Amino acid sequence: MDQSYTVAGLKEPAEIIVDRWGIPHIYAKSEHDVFLAQGFNAARDRLWQIDLWRRRGLGLLSEAFGPAYVAKDRAARLFLYRGDMKPEWNSYGASAEAWTTAFAAGINAYVGWASADPSRLPVEFKLMGHKPALWQASDVVRIRSHARIRNIEHEVQRMEIGQRFGLAADRWRKDLEPKHALTLPEGTPLEALPPEVMATYRLGTEPAVFGKDQVGKYADTAALEGSNNWVVAGHRSTTGRPILASDPHRVHEMPNLRYVQHLSAPGLDVVGAGEPCVPGVSLGHNDRIAFGLTIFPVDQEDVHFYDLHPDDPTKYRYRGEWEPFRVLREEIPVRGQSAETAELLFTRHGPVLHIDKAKKKAWALRSAWLDAGTAPYLASLDYLKAGNWERFVQALDGWGCPTVNQVYADVDGNIGWISAGFAPKRPNWDGTMPVSGDGRYEWDGYHPHSRHPRLHNPKDGWVGTANQMNLPDDFDNESHKFGFEWADRSRFLRIKEALAAKVKHSPEDMLALQVDFTAIAGRRLCKLLPRHSFAREARDAADMLAKWHHRLDPDSGAAALFEIWFMRHLIPAHIEHHAPGASAAIAVPDTWSAVDGIEEMPPELRAPLLQISLARAWTEATKLMGKPETWAWGRLHHAYFEHALSPIAGKKLDVGPHPKGGSGLTVNNNGYRATDFRVTSGVSFRMVCDIGDWDRSVVVNTPGQSGDHKSPHHHDLFKVWAEEKAVPMVYSRKAVEEAADFRIALTPAM
Repeated sequence: MDQSYTVAGLKEPAEIIVDRWGIPHIYAKSEHDVFLAQGFNAARDRLWQIDLWRRRGLGLLSEAFGPAYVAKDRAARLFLYRGDMKPEWNSYGASAEAWTTAFAAGINAYVGWASADPSRLPVEFKLMGHKPALWQASDVVRIRSHARIRNIEHEVQRMEIGQRFGLAADRWRKDLEPKHALTLPEGTPLEALPPEVMATYRLGTEPAVFGKDQVGKYADTAALEGSNNWVVAGHRSTTGRPILASDPHRVHEMPNLRYVQHLSAPGLDVVGAGEPCVPGVSLGHNDRIAFGLTIFPVDQEDVHFYDLHPDDPTKYRYRGEWEPFRVLREEIPVRGQSAETAELLFTRHGPVLHIDKAKKKAWALRSAWLDAGTAPYLASLDYLKAGNWERFVQALDGWGCPTVNQVYADVDGNIGWISAGFAPKRPNWDGTMPVSGDGRYEWDGYHPHSRHPRLHNPKDGWVGTANQMNLPDDFDNESHKFGFEWADRSRFLRIKEALAAKVKHSPEDMLALQVDFTAIAGRRLCKLLPRHSFAREARDAADMLAKWHHRLDPDSGAAALFEIWFMRHLIPAHIEHHAPGASAAIAVPDTWSAVDGIEEMPPELRAPLLQISLARAWTEATKLMGKPETWAWGRLHHAYFEHALSPIAGKKLDVGPHPKGGSGLTVNNNGYRATDFRVTSGVSFRMVCDIGDWDRSVVVNTPGQSGDHKSPHHHDLFKVWAEEKAVPMVYSRKAVEEAADFRIALTPAM
């Protein structure tokens, strides 16, 4: 099965050893060659995925797929970086441009080889009838829209809820932390924004969909969020060394977003996961340090609205003057027909999302994406060679997007946490709602990285994050305004609880915690059930939940009942109690705030709410699963990785289904859609690093490493992941050789 290629641009021979789990270990004699080989290998394993990534980000879908995608291409082009490339490259470290240039050259070398014979191309190209395109290094950095930043969705949803039900009702959609009073900014009317505002944003930033009748459509992943990471010090581990665990969560797709790889060259030896379209890795370790990230939800977006000139809709009011829109006209190539001209409008704040000429109004987005240094995850290049805490922190000075919690450990026994990312200074508003673009509300640059909170060698020997509100008590967020919208804290509280349960933890303990199904909300709510006073269906349900261990195991009938009750009946009933009619408008409620609210209700009001909602849940569970003795959460809640071309190719490119435990609120994060309980987001990559004894580290990446459905590594890790296990993430050359599945020899072209 060994392979060999002649590779244009390679300076000396290189080798890729693919281990039995599909992880490539890339060995080269220079940094240039190792990144060129990384690009070549990314195309070898994920060519369809990375070609689609590039087309979607640059607004070039129509070139391959026809006129149905012109509107999406136009919207995508609104969010490209269009500034000076010198400060852009400098943001990511001294070697970033050279490494990325080599990476793009490696992709192009494989594209050239594969395109010479159509039989070499993945099946997706045959299905869609096109060939992969060549890359420029600038493609990697100019594309911003593949990693979500925030908070345009919250601003838009808050205005809609506020207009219909009052601003107080927005607590049940998204509570603010630290406690913060919502105040309507001066000049902002409490009214819903036109739907075209969010439609344009999502059209430009969400994945494309394929098949019939897909004009103007996109895959909606806006509500999905999550990730866990933590690290324990050597005095808290059974090994005497730090242990670092990280499992970032994203939408589930086929192939998966993450790709595990090992890059080894003189002066560089790093293994871990990144995205196949970006050079380097962002989660993993080198020979001295380990690192893992979660989202730290700083608010990096603001919606601005404008008054248009009464006689000239090409101008908007700014500080008492009429300022013209900046207009760009770009040709969008369209397969099968002539190119179409896209007109892109910008204010001084950013891209125009919608214009209402009748009302003489416009809406635009101010986004960190527009500034140098915000290519998602690319700043990780600058810490790949870091050997200590100080150098790691220094590398994060250039980290713009997405804003993250980084946890750290090193072979000297040090551990730490630091947040990173550009945090706008808003002198006179909090960023929670749209504001006028007339000049009253302007960013005053970004807070210096030194203002970001951090911990180094904490006394209790561990630190972790799960997107929860983790600003220190002495951090003045009312002045800094980093953000007020955080994830439910259930995952973090379970991590904290488990790490406090004993003094020392092993690497196996860390993996066991990553796959934990404990439901903190279940524990809290089940305490409130007064079974003796309930009618029959509610009493039977309460009896079942009284015997439950508050774990969302896939074989648990009580877990199925709880999720049906909690998400489909109790929370909507609770929202209706406080804001009649609002439950239908709040697609993704703030679960922690809801549980708080239910606990705070007077017992005489709470009991009827619990009884009615529980009886309805029992009835629905019976309808869905039959007799109670046959109930199981995994019968409803299932993992399934769907390929973008499923509407065209059928299910042959998909992977699944498989019963799955957990929910979006468990450490083992498996968020699901309400319509059919299918897992749509959460953990697909896990990593536990044993610091210093690197070959004991473990990893899993589902469904498999390869995006080629003919590869043996297309979905070979799906069962490992579904059964909550992991595989070795080998590092030493000896361990790599012992785990080798096949080899790829890369030879320079003459």
